[in-house]
Amino acid sequence: MNTSQTNQPETLNSNQFALLIIDVQQGLFRKSTPIYMAKELLQNIHTLVDGAHRAGVPVFYVQHSDQKALVLESPDWQLHPALHPINTDQIIHKRHGNAFEETLLGQELNSRKVDSLIVMGLVTHGCVRATCIGAKNLGYRVILVKDGHSSYSKQAAQLIEEWNEKLSNENVELRLAAEIGFD
Repeated sequence: MNTSQTNQPETLNSNQFALLIIDVQQGLFRKSTPIYMAKELLQNIHTLVDGAHRAGVPVFYVQHSDQKALVLESPDWQLHPALHPINTDQIIHKRHGNAFEETLLGQELNSRKVDSLIVMGLVTHGCVRATCIGAKNLGYRVILVKDGHSSYSKQAAQLIEEWNEKLSNENVELRLAAEIGFD
């Protein structure tokens, strides 16, 4: 398993990295089963977004839309109110699990010479998984924040553990939010 061996934050070169926040949208927080550890998830996202902004690391917010639950422009489609993108952040709209499929994400990253991604968001076994695999297939270094993704499933804790393990076997690096720092 690819995990950090120390509790010291890894300082990441801001010129190569981008922070990707996947599908942290209001409708996913309104499901009958709540987002597992939602408060901690939102706090970890907030902490890393603040660090990325201070270091000049590009931040990308991804919003999923479909015909049923996250209808484009609906209240459920909107980003969670705890998220506060700034003018320099990019918003990527997608219709598929993989945030690279039929979007401009790859072009936006390439224009910034980004070769490494820090991934956080929802849901673990859906769009987070698909985007991590899609990014690896495109040659990106991918760091999945172990305590930065979740689900509204009753088995969320097991799914998070399972997909952390499976994705680490696909050469996705795992770090806790507290282990990530920006220079």
